Amino acid sequence: MINPRHLRSWVSEHRALSILIAALVLVFVAVGLRLTTPGTTLEDDVTASSEAPTATASEIESPADNPISPPPVPSAPVPETTSPDAFARSVAETVFTWDTTNSNLPDLTEQLLVVADPTGEETPGLLLDLRTYVPTSKAWTHLTQYQTRQWLEVTDVVEPATWRDALAQAPDGAVLEGTTARTVTGIRHRAGTWDGAAVSASSQVQFTIFMACAPAYEQCHLLRLSTSDAALL
Repeated sequence: MINPRHLRSWVSEHRALSILIAALVLVFVAVGLRLTTPGTTLEDDVTASSEAPTATASEIESPADNPISPPPVPSAPVPETTSPDAFARSVAETVFTWDTTNSNLPDLTEQLLVVADPTGEETPGLLLDLRTYVPTSKAWTHLTQYQTRQWLEVTDVVEPATWRDALAQAPDGAVLEGTTARTVTGIRHRAGTWDGAAVSASSQVQFTIFMACAPAYEQCHLLRLSTSDAALL
């Protein structure tokens, strides 16, 4: 059951997106609330996937059986674009692409903040969202021991039907024109070493990116991210 006090707090802090969520059914409200509630951190996730004894044979493969090579780690902010699809793809790849051997942890967040909400209203929430994707300092130190690197193979980018329904139900003028969402589906790849041997693992991920594009802004800007288990469909 949704706590009314928590709901009121969320609405007051995130007016831009909460207006839309209020127009949807309860299940969508639940998804909206989960956007601001940090779930399992990547620290928990990487610990499990980095420890070979806890992984099954189907989860850990040799690079020879997994020929996909990691792309270069982004060293610049997300490219400017007016295309929601292209922007969502770039954001997704930036969120999931890092290499403990040659990248800097603070840079991962900084690259996304450069293209964040120009008003700053959604930025505190975005920082909370990123906690479910970006390693903590402790986790990064742990992963460095295994020369861990991660990247995303995007397989699909779509505007979720749930979002279109939300826009149709929202009152005129309630949502900034150009505000939209894209659900990204892809394969998260992670590779590293264990006891001197190369290991790798892959898993499917799906999450929703909320953004504001034209005509509100000349370029798309990142508002929020859903958790990987609460993507809009």
